[in-house]
Amino acid sequence: MNLTELLLLLVLIAGVWFWLDSLKTREIGVKAARDACHDEGLQFLDETVVGHSLRLARDDEGRLKLRRVYSFEYSDTGNDRRPGSVTMLGHDVEILHVRPHLYVIPNTHETLH
Repeated sequence: MNLTELLLLLVLIAGVWFWLDSLKTREIGVKAARDACHDEGLQFLDETVVGHSLRLARDDEGRLKLRRVYSFEYSDTGNDRRPGSVTMLGHDVEILHVRPHLYVIPNTHETLH
C-alpha cells in the first residue's frame, strides 16, 4: 500500500466517521426539540429539520468539539409554521430555542444554587 492509497483510506474513514457522528448528533437534537415541543403543547414538524451551521468550538473544559446548529419548524395551531433551533456542542444540547421560549440546558457538572 503506497502513501496515496493510505491517505485516501484515511480520508474515507474520516468521512464515514463524520457522517455517522452527524447522524447521531442530529438524532439527539431532534429528540430534544420534539420533547420540548411536546412539553409546550406544540406540534413538532419532523420533516423540517435542517443543518444550519457547523463550526469548531470549545466546551467548558477546553476540549475542541463540533458545534452544530439545526433549525426546525413547529406549529402551535396546526395551521401555521414557526421556526425553532437546537444548538449541539458535541453530542450535548447546548441551546434549544422554541419561540417564545429559550431553553438553556445547564451543564451537568455545575451546581445550581
